[in-house]
Amino acid sequence: MSPFPLAPARWMVLPAAVLAGAALGGGYGAVKTPQYAATSYVIVVPAEKSDPSAALGFAQAYGRVATDIAVTGDAQVWAGVPAATLRSDVQAATSPDAPMISITARSAKPSTAVSMADAVARALITDSSHVAANTGVRVVQFSRATKPVTPVSPSAALSALVGACGGGLLGGLGLLVRPKRAVRAEARHSRQATVPGPSTAAQPASEAV
Repeated sequence: MSPFPLAPARWMVLPAAVLAGAALGGGYGAVKTPQYAATSYVIVVPAEKSDPSAALGFAQAYGRVATDIAVTGDAQVWAGVPAATLRSDVQAATSPDAPMISITARSAKPSTAVSMADAVARALITDSSHVAANTGVRVVQFSRATKPVTPVSPSAALSALVGACGGGLLGGLGLLVRPKRAVRAEARHSRQATVPGPSTAAQPASEAV
């Protein structure tokens, strides 16, 4: 007898998992608040008689501490958001071959995202001017953030697609695991069924006629 008598019913798990994943993903995308991103750019320039190569190194350093400088400075006041929001929703990125820093802020409101990105950039510029005599470099504004018109968070349709893919993957893994368990269970049952009982073939010599 086949070890998978309910194979057609078992294969229905896959489309059901896909539909469930699509429903969950689409629902999440529909109720999640859209997020907008705005990016401000600053550039590190060397002062007169300073080594131009130092600008690249200081750009990497400023990029690492951008949110720390913003929190300890006036960026939270300029942006109108708490310090914790700047730490969690602002990211700075640097280029390995150019002394430029991109500051990207995310928010549910496009205008707030712009204010946060520009505020952190302004904090970097202000902080660099205070220590320019020691560092030999200063940070200047390269490009202010522009107001985003489309959200960067996934739409409901994209979330549904991702959910469907995830559900299909989980359903497929479930189908791969269950047959192996069924085979092992049937093999164990077969071994138990074929174990011989006590042998009665051998008789004591004294009982022979």
